[in-house]
Amino acid sequence: MSELAPLTAAEVQAFAEDWYRKLDVHAPLEDFVPLLADDGLEMVFPEATVQGFEGFKGWYERVVRIFFDEVHTVKEAQPSFKDDGLAADVKVVVKWEASVWNPPAPYSERIILDAYQTWEVKRSPKTQAVVISRYVVDSLDYAEGSAKL
Repeated sequence: MSELAPLTAAEVQAFAEDWYRKLDVHAPLEDFVPLLADDGLEMVFPEATVQGFEGFKGWYERVVRIFFDEVHTVKEAQPSFKDDGLAADVKVVVKWEASVWNPPAPYSERIILDAYQTWEVKRSPKTQAVVISRYVVDSLDYAEGSAKL
């Protein structure tokens, strides 16, 4: 196998934008497989901490049935490289807008917030692509008038 190339800031930025584009369109689960580490994956959301792809799958299948008309806008994806550039801690700020309907309410509500996150990403030795190994939602900053989770 060839030597792995160090990650780049542009690559991390493009990865973050692709991740959120897939979340916006509720992409099929199989589209997320190449974006997530094969081993040791941990994802910490406000409502749950999940491990591995099966944990992500359970979380994803639940949220795509709750939220719709989603729009994620990456405001920041700032990597701090480590392990000779083959991994990075990434400070991510994403504006998230989504609609949610809570039966029997007559109307849906709109959630608008900035999510502050810390990701750990690395270069997959198998695919040489960027993968998430840890994903933590650190805090949520709601816009004025936003519905709440």
